[in-house]
Amino acid sequence: MAEHPRPVAYDPLTAAALFDERHWEKSFASEPNGGNCVEVNLGSAGLVGVRDTKLPESPVFVFDAGEWEAFLTGVKAGQFDLA
Repeated sequence: MAEHPRPVAYDPLTAAALFDERHWEKSFASEPNGGNCVEVNLGSAGLVGVRDTKLPESPVFVFDAGEWEAFLTGVKAGQFDLA
């Protein structure tokens, strides 16, 4: 996979400030008791934030739209299946 230069350096511990708190969404597969899921925030122009559902104050990982699309394509293709 080609490397994509990141236009803006960021710190995962302060990256939450890039996203509107109201736009965090849990996975539809998230268990009622929290489970092992993540939340995704598509609310910032061209950026996608990902954080731990159980720890809202956890570091936020930031991806650009191309990186996120590549990840979703890999998931749909079974690239990350464990079995």
